[in-house]
Amino acid sequence: MNLKKYLVRALHRLQKGPGYTYKELLVWYCDNTNTHGPKRIIKEGPKKKLIWFFLTLLFASLVFWQWGILINTYLSYNVTSSLSIGFKTMKFPAVTVCNANPFKYSEVKHLLKELDRLIEAALERILQPTPGNGSENVSPPLDLELWNQIPLVLIDEHDKDNPIILDIFETNQTAGGNETAMGKETKKKYKLAVKLCSHQGSDNCTYRNFTSAAQAVTEWYILQSTSILSKVPLHERIRMGYQAEDMILACLYGAEPCNYKNFTQIYHPDHGNCYIFNWGMDEEALNSSNPGAEFGLKLILDISQQDYIPYLSSAAGARLMLHQQKSFPFLKDQGIYAMAGTETSIGVLVDELERMGYPYSDCTMNGSDVPVKNLYSQYNTSYSIQACLRSCFQNHMVEICGCGHYMFPLPEGVSYCNNEDNPGWAYCYSSLRSSIKQRQICIDSCKETCNDTQYKMTISMADWPSEASEDWIFHILSYERDMSTNVTLDRNGIIKLNIYFQEYNYRTISESAATTIVWLLSSLGGQFGFWMGGSVLCLIEFGEIIIDSLWITIINVIGWCKGLKQRRAQARYPDAPPTVSELVEAHTNLGFQHEATGALPRDEALPPEPGTPPPNYDSLRVQPLDVLGPDSDAE
Repeated sequence: MNLKKYLVRALHRLQKGPGYTYKELLVWYCDNTNTHGPKRIIKEGPKKKLIWFFLTLLFASLVFWQWGILINTYLSYNVTSSLSIGFKTMKFPAVTVCNANPFKYSEVKHLLKELDRLIEAALERILQPTPGNGSENVSPPLDLELWNQIPLVLIDEHDKDNPIILDIFETNQTAGGNETAMGKETKKKYKLAVKLCSHQGSDNCTYRNFTSAAQAVTEWYILQSTSILSKVPLHERIRMGYQAEDMILACLYGAEPCNYKNFTQIYHPDHGNCYIFNWGMDEEALNSSNPGAEFGLKLILDISQQDYIPYLSSAAGARLMLHQQKSFPFLKDQGIYAMAGTETSIGVLVDELERMGYPYSDCTMNGSDVPVKNLYSQYNTSYSIQACLRSCFQNHMVEICGCGHYMFPLPEGVSYCNNEDNPGWAYCYSSLRSSIKQRQICIDSCKETCNDTQYKMTISMADWPSEASEDWIFHILSYERDMSTNVTLDRNGIIKLNIYFQEYNYRTISESAATTIVWLLSSLGGQFGFWMGGSVLCLIEFGEIIIDSLWITIINVIGWCKGLKQRRAQARYPDAPPTVSELVEAHTNLGFQHEATGALPRDEALPPEPGTPPPNYDSLRVQPLDVLGPDSDAE
């Protein structure tokens, strides 16, 4: 069957009534649609037609405008947070305890000896004693090469446009000469700063100013000691820290006794040796049987404050943190201090956070989709955003400065920064740490975890032990520690901790989609029904007219192609083809001519010579023309 004829019949079967042209189809749609407005356009008078046309166009525009807003709202993937409270037996959190002082001063004194002499001499000049109060003992010369790597300077900012910078050790090292150089009246104009240069002797330097000399001295000492300690092997640093058997004097979990062997030791660059209870690495995590102080963890710690490094640790106490099992403790960010000579009670409440993943939020389940290599994976700990941010910073440090910072784990094949091998590391580190661009790169690269558990703490303290009981308590603890009758402990070094669940109620803060596909469909339908009185069936009708329009377009294209083909044929053969009657008459006349001339009739003609092709009579047949039009489908 002819393709055009088939399409026309198919259109006729799909659509009852007129509709073989665009105009007829549009009129048919307006007359039969269930949407309000189009019917009035074709049935009203000329003036009302115009009014209804503009009203229909206006409200249709409003519908599409509202649809755009609704679809955009849905594609923004907003979330709502809901809070629910539950009750269950919970796992006791992992508890990390460290000493605020990373190393015993008696163990590292030989490494920091020259550093201590430098800072003592610098403080002597900063405080500017009178000549009589200065030290008259002859001491070995100072190691100014160590000082010049990262020096402390005095800055006179009396003239803001032309500040005067003075190195502390550039003047005569006697106290009297120094007093002459910096008199009592001029002393108030000076501020202490740390001078950081890209390399020694370079003019490319920056100055870190401090409002207090105490801050400047601490920062300078940390930078210098970092360079020194970074060259010490890890096993040696662990040996120089506080050991578990010396630090953990007593332990009790619920009604079960425990000791330092129930703790896992890790080395933390900020606090030295740290010990984790209930980390869950080697054994199953412990459950808490009941809420309350009697069912929690009780510890007595000895921080040995008398063995602190004087210029490195200005705070005394224990640093502790509650965290999830198999997670790395970032005590500098999330830890709290427990003060010596006190009993610190910590009541714990649990918050569970459940975030929705992509596309609602850019969170990660385990960090596998984060582009930053997690350097803390060497501890076999779970992913956290703190680990990601520090790993990102360390990677930038290695890339830009050529070495790694001592406070963070090292990538493979990289060494820690120090003044000898990397003279400008402190300048590079300070520039990188204050760079907003580098910080933003790490923030954009790292992701929050989708599921997280947070421990909210209620802290209370009391003096411990009391004056009435301190004698017998210190006697017993001293005896249990070193089996000696001498009292070796005092109030300045003892801390008691009580950690427990306040209640078994836990809060779950979960996210849910603010807009769903059901919300979108109902909102779209509501707007369509309000402005135009339409429904889903009206949309199907609109889809139907689009399909019919495409159908008519295909029919017109096929008709145009066939017409083009006929026009090309007519251009090639301009004479009209003979009719049937003309062919019959020509054939009859040809027979009469054969009889008049005596030629043999066709049936009695001689056979053709070998090799002669037979005549082609098919060329004389008339090909029927396809003149079928839209009206030919009368049947």
